[in-house]
Amino acid sequence: MYNTLLVERPRDGVVLVTLNRPKQRNAITFEMFDELHDLCDTLQKDRKARAVVITGTGVGFCAGLDLDEASSLPDMSPHEMMLGQQHWAGAFMKIHELPQPVIAAVNGAAAGGGLGLAMTADIRIASPEARFNAAFVRIGLSAGDVGVSWSLPRAIGMARAAEIMLTGRFVGAEEALAIGLVTRVVPGDELLEAAFDTAARIAANTPFGVTLTKRVLNANVDAGSLSQAVEMENRGQTLATRGTDFREALQAFREKRPAQYTAR
Repeated sequence: MYNTLLVERPRDGVVLVTLNRPKQRNAITFEMFDELHDLCDTLQKDRKARAVVITGTGVGFCAGLDLDEASSLPDMSPHEMMLGQQHWAGAFMKIHELPQPVIAAVNGAAAGGGLGLAMTADIRIASPEARFNAAFVRIGLSAGDVGVSWSLPRAIGMARAAEIMLTGRFVGAEEALAIGLVTRVVPGDELLEAAFDTAARIAANTPFGVTLTKRVLNANVDAGSLSQAVEMENRGQTLATRGTDFREALQAFREKRPAQYTAR
């Protein structure tokens, strides 16, 4: 279906998206951006997809923008470059805004755009081989690209984000765990299973409840006050109790059995 992506369904409700350019350490091409746009448009409408796992083929997660593609950027007019940036960053925004939670299974280097891709995820799990860096600044660009200047400080704090973005240095898996960039570090041969297990735990909850939780988290991280945050929470809870899945979830919890959801 795609030239640069593999899309599989390894478990019920779980979509596995694998960047598939192993010889280039899964570096991003303009074609890959196009395919990510198309994939997100499809997932937006896919009610059977309950969680999305993103990883890379081979030893790398994503090496950032392919250097052959990057070499064409100076020849673009400012207008062409701006339109391109909007399209490329827009693919990552679509991933971040998917109704399904996204889990990044970072199996190797996540550099530049690879860091940006990992940061689109709601949850990041890493293998010991994972490394992260804001490579943009090391090739003459701003380290603020594809949303990293927004997502990284929210994950690890302003001071740490500033040091990582200004130096372009690599952050190893254990440091990433210590500063909150990832939630777990697991052996490489267990990485996907760990991601699938997390996805399965998510899928055990109501589809609407999960979507509302993702929305309220993303909105309230920037809430101007507690009252604004609670107002959004109150609306979500009111909506969640209107569906049949709420009754089923509550009954299943009382009866200590798996819930059977019907709403999509």
